[in-house]
Amino acid sequence: MAAAGGGGRSCFVLGASGETGRALLRELLARRAFARVTLIGRRRLSLGEAEAAVEQAVVDFEQLGEYAAAFQGHDVGFCCLGTTRAKAGADGFVRVDRDYVVQAAELARSGGCKHFVLQSSQGANAQSRFLYLRVKGEVENLVQAIGFDHCTILRPGVLLCKRQESRPTEWIAQQFFGAMACLFPTANSVPVATVARAMVACVLQPSEEKVKVLENKAIHELGKAVPQQGT
Repeated sequence: MAAAGGGGRSCFVLGASGETGRALLRELLARRAFARVTLIGRRRLSLGEAEAAVEQAVVDFEQLGEYAAAFQGHDVGFCCLGTTRAKAGADGFVRVDRDYVVQAAELARSGGCKHFVLQSSQGANAQSRFLYLRVKGEVENLVQAIGFDHCTILRPGVLLCKRQESRPTEWIAQQFFGAMACLFPTANSVPVATVARAMVACVLQPSEEKVKVLENKAIHELGKAVPQQGT
């Protein structure tokens, strides 16, 4: 069942099981920004009352080309897909954060998607000596080259949230940057809810630029410019 409203437009979300993806889904449904919202992932998600408002397409990312139909007919694609080197190993991290994302973007473009919104990372650089930042830079370049009418790349700093999945290193970073945020709120961290609002805002108010890169401070500004639901 599709969500009502949204002017008949359709979108899909990759990575809806992650922290940013969940926040993005809440934002999409609260704003009724799209008539049809499809979650594309490796398993169905239990969403409670929200389950009736979305469609879910279960795919095998190792055979993604066989699931081209899931990417057909969407106006906008949101990508929050990602893992960690600690969880997936170096090769697995590259496969998920670069290869899966690029193949999904290619299928989306072939399926008619006009605007692709990619969550990347602060410091992304294809020439970086650090694997994480290098892969994020590589995927940015590859997605841009696909040729969407609009491509928006968000480069958030440390994501401030309460993770369902335990990641000790990130927990320590969140404690530090959460404290620093009191002094320098837009420097190196950002709440996931702010990222989600910025992702939706950049689609509702698209830039005239074909490719738009939003650094951490710009994400804060755009996210705060959009009134929170219920306020």
